[in-house]
Amino acid sequence: MTLISPRKRNTKEDQKRGISTMALATVWTHCVPLTIILAAACLMNTAHCQAVQAENVEVLEGGTAHISCRLQDYDGSIVVIQNPRRQTLFFNGTRALKDDRFQMVLFTPRLVRIALTNVSVSDEGGYFCQLYTDSTHHQVATLSVLVPPETPTVEVKQEAVEGGEAELTCVSPRSKPAATLRWMRNGREIQGVVSQQDNGKTFSVSSTIRIPVERKDNGAALNCEALHPALSGQKKIRHYRLDVYFAPTARIVPPSGILREGDSLSLTCSITGNPLPRNILWSRINDTLPERADINGPVLQISRLSQSHNGTYLCQAQNNFGRAADQYTLLVYDPGAVVETHSAVPYAVIGGVLALLVFTVICVLIVTIWCSVRQKGSYLTHEASGLDEHGEVQEAFLNGNDASQGKKEYLL
Repeated sequence: MTLISPRKRNTKEDQKRGISTMALATVWTHCVPLTIILAAACLMNTAHCQAVQAENVEVLEGGTAHISCRLQDYDGSIVVIQNPRRQTLFFNGTRALKDDRFQMVLFTPRLVRIALTNVSVSDEGGYFCQLYTDSTHHQVATLSVLVPPETPTVEVKQEAVEGGEAELTCVSPRSKPAATLRWMRNGREIQGVVSQQDNGKTFSVSSTIRIPVERKDNGAALNCEALHPALSGQKKIRHYRLDVYFAPTARIVPPSGILREGDSLSLTCSITGNPLPRNILWSRINDTLPERADINGPVLQISRLSQSHNGTYLCQAQNNFGRAADQYTLLVYDPGAVVETHSAVPYAVIGGVLALLVFTVICVLIVTIWCSVRQKGSYLTHEASGLDEHGEVQEAFLNGNDASQGKKEYLL
């Protein structure tokens, strides 16, 4: 038996400890940093550290979605693709679910791709790409379905009556995400009250406006526009024209020129209103219409005019919001001459002015003649008075009276 001194034993143990220490230092110096670098690289680019990669897909409803699974270092292991309900669609490229909308487009060691046609919102969700090796690897491809809005509709909540308000609602019944609605008039936006309803995976949206209306607003153009990400900057537009209700107006269009006996008279009753009155009533005030009167809607015709047709003719019309009337007076004051009331007004004024002028001239003549007659009567009176004085003087002279006295007396 060989005995080893304690000093030698300690030396060998120290050598072993030194070697272990150097090995640990070497590992710490070279391996640990490499591990940290690889871990950081995996954290920075997780995709390169995974055996399976999946890509999210966004598609329009009714379109075709392509779902892709990318494989890393594929060794022929089992590849399974499942739908959001975890039903297996394909098992190593073989169809497992009887749904003809799903088709295997590509199966290679690096890429597996399937196509889903006629996509609906019910197909939305996560599709699983699974790779079965020593351990199971899977990734989820999220399918998002956009539902563009249809052209919106306009609902009339309150009828537009002259002097009141129109209440209109623009409705987009289905979209995903919710559509944006706006009202436009003459290039300017009208602010509306917007409401939104969740119908599960789609949304319905409405926008309501209230605007004051007058008769002149009837037929004014309004647009309701729907904007949505799926429309790629385009708009779905519903054109609408305001329908403003108002009471009718009536105006008789008179004939031109002077009508003579034997001529024909044609009167047209021009009607406005909304709704436009369907029936127009012709009548003659305090009398019946002539036998030869012919009515065709808004037109009244009378053939072979005579003085018996004199009178006031009336046309009337009405709708649910009011009534209106206009009249036309025929007056035959000369054989065969028919003058309308509207034209007679200025002639009456002219006649009155002429009558006033004639009356003024007559008054002036009367005053002039009266003044002339009065002045002549005064002259004759003074002349007669002078003759009387002359006769008295002559009589005194003949009677022998003193001439001087008589002269004195009578000259005074």
